[in-house]
Amino acid sequence: MAVVLLLASPAARAEAEAELTQLRLERVDDGVYLSATVQFSLPELVGEVLDKGIAVYFVADAELYRERWYWWNSRIASVSRHMRLAYQPLTRRWRLNVSPVPITNAGFGNSVAQNFDSLEDALEAVKRVGRLRLADASAVGDDPEHLVMFRFRLDTSQLPRPFQIGAVGQSDWNISIERNVKLPLENNR
Repeated sequence: MAVVLLLASPAARAEAEAELTQLRLERVDDGVYLSATVQFSLPELVGEVLDKGIAVYFVADAELYRERWYWWNSRIASVSRHMRLAYQPLTRRWRLNVSPVPITNAGFGNSVAQNFDSLEDALEAVKRVGRLRLADASAVGDDPEHLVMFRFRLDTSQLPRPFQIGAVGQSDWNISIERNVKLPLENNR
């Protein structure tokens, strides 16, 4: 049984372009996993940059906290997922690299790649953050609810330098959402 938190109200929007539609936290034998779905429309300027073969980077971050009444909340775990989306003109396909660490020009390091025939299919994969492993099951304890901070953004710091300078102050480059939500911990054992 899955408990899904739907955030479709206008108050749940961080920007006009991005919306968090699903956020779920589940415990299985080997750990605690987070799944999320983000909806956004790709601005025209970002689409033009992608069509020219320049890679665009997205980052999904999640932090898990244990609430404490006597002090600040205690951070149990944090995790990131870095995604690099690029058009391959020779094959006319879209390539998505996913890694737990930032993807640099020095190489893709420890990343998983997937190819898509259309930009829409590639963006659907970027928008779904599935089974992001947050922590070991033993580190979480028996608390029924946990505070989760989830962030999703277009990472302009990894764009080529001319685009970084041009992106400052332009809302076309601002795809981001941040939510702090208290979620029930599902047991799927």
